[in-house]
Amino acid sequence: MSVFDDGVPAVVNLDPGLLGALRRAATDAKDDGVEFFVNGGWRSPEYQDQLLRDAVSLYGSEKEAARWVATPETSAHVSGDAVDIGRSDARAWLSEHGAEYGLCQIYRNEPWHYELRPGAIHLGCPPMYDDPSHDPRMRR
Repeated sequence: MSVFDDGVPAVVNLDPGLLGALRRAATDAKDDGVEFFVNGGWRSPEYQDQLLRDAVSLYGSEKEAARWVATPETSAHVSGDAVDIGRSDARAWLSEHGAEYGLCQIYRNEPWHYELRPGAIHLGCPPMYDDPSHDPRMRR
């Protein structure tokens, strides 16, 4: 789905600051021939819980699943504070230009996952966590 798709809850339920930064970046990226697609944005707690249960089944334990999927209580997607960007050219563009908009990759193992860090506009993006299990916000 497009970052401009106002009919999709995964897009319109994103935090307004994140959505605005994402749309500004997407508009500028288009000048470079790059189009942003949202593979995941806002999620309901129920959907996040299903993703977590699927990950436990796939990876065999809650500890291993936590490297990829947060709980509904800790997920930045449930709060509308995270977006997963599809297509490698868009992720490459964001890797190079995202900090100018406050858009930062947070996890080393998830090159598609971006969150808004307004301070990055002046200071650059903060160091990435290896995976969500190393992020102090994800502690259960």
